[in-house]
Amino acid sequence: MPSANPSRLKLAGLLTVTAAMAMAAIDHSAANAQSVAAKQEPAAVPDATFAEPYIDIDEWRDAPVRHRYVHGGFKGTDTRFSFYFPPKDQYQGRFFQHFTPAPDNENLAQRSTTPTNDKLSFAIASGAYFVETNGGGPAVAGYGSSDPTIGAYRANAAAAQYSRVVAVKMYGGKRPYGYAYGGSGGGYRTVGSMENTRGVWDGAVPYVLGSSMAIPNSFTVRMHAMRLLQDKFPQIVDAMEPGGSGDPYAGLSAEQASALREVTRMGFPPKSWFGWKTMGIHGFAALYGGVLMADPGYFTDFWTKPGYLGFDHPESFAGYRLQHETAISAPITAAEAARLKIHTGVTDGKVQGNVDDSFAALQGKEAKNVVAVRLAKAPPRVQFLGGDLMVKSGAAKGARLTVSRIEGDVAVLGIVDPAVAAKLAAGDEVSLDNSNFLAAQTYHRHQVPGPEFKVWNQFRGADGKPLYPQRPMLLGPVFTQATAGSVPKGNFDGKMILVESLWDREAFPWSADWYRGLVTAHFGAATDDHFRLWYTDHALHGDSDPEDPTHTITYVPVLNQALRDLALWVEKGIAPPASTSYRFDDGQIVVPAGAADRHGVQPVIDLKVAGDVRAEVKAGQKVTFVGKIDVPPGAGAIVAAQWDFDGAGTFPVESEIRSGARSATVTVTHTFARPGTYFPTLRGTSQREGDKNTPFARIQNLGRVRVVVK
Repeated sequence: MPSANPSRLKLAGLLTVTAAMAMAAIDHSAANAQSVAAKQEPAAVPDATFAEPYIDIDEWRDAPVRHRYVHGGFKGTDTRFSFYFPPKDQYQGRFFQHFTPAPDNENLAQRSTTPTNDKLSFAIASGAYFVETNGGGPAVAGYGSSDPTIGAYRANAAAAQYSRVVAVKMYGGKRPYGYAYGGSGGGYRTVGSMENTRGVWDGAVPYVLGSSMAIPNSFTVRMHAMRLLQDKFPQIVDAMEPGGSGDPYAGLSAEQASALREVTRMGFPPKSWFGWKTMGIHGFAALYGGVLMADPGYFTDFWTKPGYLGFDHPESFAGYRLQHETAISAPITAAEAARLKIHTGVTDGKVQGNVDDSFAALQGKEAKNVVAVRLAKAPPRVQFLGGDLMVKSGAAKGARLTVSRIEGDVAVLGIVDPAVAAKLAAGDEVSLDNSNFLAAQTYHRHQVPGPEFKVWNQFRGADGKPLYPQRPMLLGPVFTQATAGSVPKGNFDGKMILVESLWDREAFPWSADWYRGLVTAHFGAATDDHFRLWYTDHALHGDSDPEDPTHTITYVPVLNQALRDLALWVEKGIAPPASTSYRFDDGQIVVPAGAADRHGVQPVIDLKVAGDVRAEVKAGQKVTFVGKIDVPPGAGAIVAAQWDFDGAGTFPVESEIRSGARSATVTVTHTFARPGTYFPTLRGTSQREGDKNTPFARIQNLGRVRVVVK
């Protein structure tokens, strides 16, 4: 996802909202859990809060493409917007509007550096002007927000409506069609916008959408597995790779096997563990403060009451729990951290803390922010997924600050209030404790929802009742409402194409099936007239470049095509390709092997080496690879077939593809000079018009095999 200003949170590719938004929602909802699901009538009248729009910048620009840039806001509010209008001869009567995971900045489109994810250029190439807002501004996303619906959808709706006024003055003609799209927390906001308004957007493309129970549970169950399986991931990954044993449980202890089974049945895609070294705790860094505020008693009950893992099996935490008393020897500013090369990211470098890892954006007071502390006594070495620094003396006495990582005697702060961190000083007595982060790892066991959430069946007994003590309220719907403005119900006007990733570690793939069920319950037999669900194989949660190009692809081209198909569907009645076919199997989404049966819009690749998915050869021996690429019905033609043999992800070898081909078989030979285990990869690309030159809507998939060279 687009990143926030480095002086605030940098939450890229999150399924979450910021902790601030979550806490604001909890402030308004925790007293009455039933209010979360309260019926809300969609807005169909002008919003008086945004009655006075203004424009403060109106000029033509040439980068990244020719467009008229209009910037402004609404008097009496912190809401700001940016409109990007193409020249009149390129305009086709529509706009695209992107929603970030949480209220952010209205000028993100100008900062895109990835050609395939250049939202502004894509919109204009698609005959649309582009709209983005700051979602209501920092006051909306901050602690104590008086009305979370402003950040959820009202600010965006007001900007969308006013953009039509400006567009008609510029182009003439009728009311422009409008299409919203957003992923992760932006997926919630997209769905909430469609469900809580009428007449604003004609269609939407939410993507990597979580269920109303995703937060914080998809993170906690993953953290539990990460703790217990840290030393076993290499063999788990190898088992799931092509030509592996297929049994990730082999060689695990009973406790480890149970943890892997638990996270898999909750929906974590087993093949996605390939990124175990860098995936970190992702959005939980932002959510932790909200969970702690909503349910502080849990973190005590976990260690002191029967039915909780910390009390029932304290031996499970031997060697993991850290309770370390010491003092601060020196606070470390962002500038000092840069000089010392201290990594300050809260997870994997993609989701970062209160400064950017490159430090390129540090200016003025940002460079002086305290981002870490050096401790007088280094703590014992333990696996550390996060913890708390409790300040016991000094100007910040009584403060609790989140710690994201420990490097020797340095405790790196996570998402904290800069004003509080600035009070830290040498000599302050502190306690470093990861007990709460350990307790959080099984929080999902104590959040059992209704039977419609089948992945929680593993925590129900034969009588259907929860096996573990339950907390006073379900937090998932509270966090969801904080982002979307309401809990999704599947009730919207217009058309929708939902794009979900099959390797998503944050919004587990079954979440899309959950929302599809809500849509089907509302529309019944007419569901296909309003809704499509397209799964993308080998795709993760974030919309940035692939984490490892030989394992994953970006789903952004699918979004490109979904927006274009959505416009055709709404404006001309041309139905898009069918939804992806799949089945739900004990927490996992399983798709058919062939393109004709799978449907959707992504090509399917079947790759073989020596007729199988595994081959053992000698160094210097020629090896033959045969790949078959098929495009689903109505999804376009193959435009590229590229090969990577050494795992570098550069795909230097390309096979020729006949123009307009919907199916192709490609064959290459390769010689491996050195012994080792290799995973040669074929990347196939399709494009709806068969355009080999456009950077947009080039939809990819991968085929992989194993070659053992002796």
